[in-house]
Amino acid sequence: MRAVIFDIDGTLLDSVDLHAEAWVEAFRHFGVETDAAAVRSQIGKGGDELMPVFLPPERVAREGETIEAYRSDLFKRSYLARVKPFPGVRPLFERIRAQGSTVALASSGKRAEVEHYQEILGIADLVQAATSSDDADRSKPHPDIFQAVLAKLSGIDRRAMIAVGDTPYDAEAAGKAGLATLGLLCGGFPEADLSAAGCVAIYRDPQDLLDGFDASPLAAR
Repeated sequence: MRAVIFDIDGTLLDSVDLHAEAWVEAFRHFGVETDAAAVRSQIGKGGDELMPVFLPPERVAREGETIEAYRSDLFKRSYLARVKPFPGVRPLFERIRAQGSTVALASSGKRAEVEHYQEILGIADLVQAATSSDDADRSKPHPDIFQAVLAKLSGIDRRAMIAVGDTPYDAEAAGKAGLATLGLLCGGFPEADLSAAGCVAIYRDPQDLLDGFDASPLAAR
């Protein structure tokens, strides 16, 4: 495996519930009541794909950018300080780099969020390529974000790459870009959903993946 491409929210960071809470609060600010569980089930998508689930198309067209900007600012002000890394992230990245493989990030978050998350995780020095929703016209489950990171890794055959994510949307997006996906359960999605979306192997969290690294699809062979 010559490159491993990670999602961030729910995969490396314990942030899914916080993102869901921020969306519920943001929708309420604009007069829209939503079910928290229903919103949580959509986390992993970008705002462009999440908002149409809860708002009519004409309102998304009219207010979507305003709502998403409000949600982004709200998350930074009220939720970001509560985001914590899952155990084992930096040692996992170090293990991948030690075998000569490239580490990349492909997130539906904004570029500034992705940069800040790398600091929270303490992995900025280990990441060799990163893409965000700013690099893509459409967010997951569309393949655009993965296609953008593939362009940055153009010297590597995609058959020697694998994506790591916590949602079916990660697996769907990666699959459309021609990548296999390894699933993590720490984002809260059921194992059956990850398997149905095409994940080739499933682990509890980054620490579990690190503990089983030598037998995992990530290990160089």
